[in-house]
Amino acid sequence: MMFTNIEITEFSDLEFSLYNFIVTHPEKVIYMRIRDLANETHVSPTSILRFCKKLGYDGFTEFKVQLKMYMNQTENLSFIHSTTSLTEYLERTMQHDYNQRISTISQSIAAAQTIIFIGSGTSGILAEYGSRYFSALKKFSLHINDPYFPMYTSSLENSVAIVLSVSGETESIINIANRAKEEGTKIISITNYPDCTLAKLSDYNLSYFVSTEYRETFNLTTQIPVIHLLESLAKETYKYINT
Repeated sequence: MMFTNIEITEFSDLEFSLYNFIVTHPEKVIYMRIRDLANETHVSPTSILRFCKKLGYDGFTEFKVQLKMYMNQTENLSFIHSTTSLTEYLERTMQHDYNQRISTISQSIAAAQTIIFIGSGTSGILAEYGSRYFSALKKFSLHINDPYFPMYTSSLENSVAIVLSVSGETESIINIANRAKEEGTKIISITNYPDCTLAKLSDYNLSYFVSTEYRETFNLTTQIPVIHLLESLAKETYKYINT
């Protein structure tokens, strides 16, 4: 991001008027002289210089250079094709004994009385999907997509939490998983990497090994592997329930 949340919260009313003009007219600002911007925003050149220095730039020229670089970076952003990500996932998972691990984890899920899916953001949406998919296959499940939800599992006997996180390092998710484990809940995590904190504290972990993608602060890593793993676990669990 060109402006951080911390910087924005510290803007004065005058600085907000500059900020609003810059973010809505960046293509004009990069070619403006400081006096041109002052006339457009009804702010003095001195105030613009103070604004730039507050953001860590030596002056208006350096600020414009950084703004132009940011615009070019955004315009030239490229993404990994979904087919490439899927191929990457399949090739890497074939190097691991996934079928046996899914079978072992599914037996544990089948034996549990309560299943709770946990995730936030995109992982929260998939937690809801996983809960619905398992419930449709006769294994009633709940989902929590608020990582700050006051969850206490000590009253639940033989419970399993299926925790979803791309990085496996989200503090709020790690906290809720750790609390559930301390209260006797078995933790099954689905993460991108097997050496993350969440994977290490889990009783079982499934990792999908795909290239991570970010746009600004947003994690755009494909979630196709997660859907595949959730559906595989659900179908395998259904098999054990009905044997």
